[in-house]
Amino acid sequence: MFGNLIREVIDYADDVYRNIKGIRESQGLFDDIAATKDDQAVAIAAEGLEAIRSAAPLITRPFDYGMVITYPFIPQNWQRTRFSDGLKYGVWYGSLEFETTVYESVHHWQRFLLDSYATENRTIRGERRVFLTRAKGILVDLLGKETARPELVHRSDYSFTNALGTYLQEQAVNGLLVRSARCEGRNAAIFRKEILSGVRDHCYLTYSSNPTMDEVTVERALGDVLLTIRPSSLM
Repeated sequence: MFGNLIREVIDYADDVYRNIKGIRESQGLFDDIAATKDDQAVAIAAEGLEAIRSAAPLITRPFDYGMVITYPFIPQNWQRTRFSDGLKYGVWYGSLEFETTVYESVHHWQRFLLDSYATENRTIRGERRVFLTRAKGILVDLLGKETARPELVHRSDYSFTNALGTYLQEQAVNGLLVRSARCEGRNAAIFRKEILSGVRDHCYLTYSSNPTMDEVTVERALGDVLLTIRPSSLM
């Protein structure tokens, strides 16, 4: 079924952009439940005694850098995506271009807004954190294959790509490169976390949208609009 599609591979060794939820300013863990600063200090010290230590916190810390690599591979976090049915394995997604990761994440963020706040006539903001992650391994190269197999970039029907992802995952493939379905950029879908390393901060972003309007503004520096995107153009 996929024989003619997966004939080309690439020895990939470069950075990939990963765009996840984040906050620009750190938040106090206990400021809403501790009455005084002394109480907060005691709570922080107690939490520190029980914290799991890690030799590689940039990769493994569950509420910070850990989400950059490990989050999609934890069974509790599996969900249906383009190359996973959400039942047997998770897939890590990144983009080869910065703007591509913005378009991809704006699409999914706007879907969340419409599911949760569709009738809210007000501006809602979401903060994002963009990382660079090193990917090094042999990847299946599907770039350009969408011309003959448009199912690869279908914007809503994932049945073909789910089946392809399952096949590649069962063959122990590291991952693949594919054209984005939301713009002209390129994405990486990674099945093996072992080929990912070297996590570094790139920037913070703020997305703003009124769910009743077809517009999302993207700011890198607060008050300075980087992009204005119509979510309907991504669906």
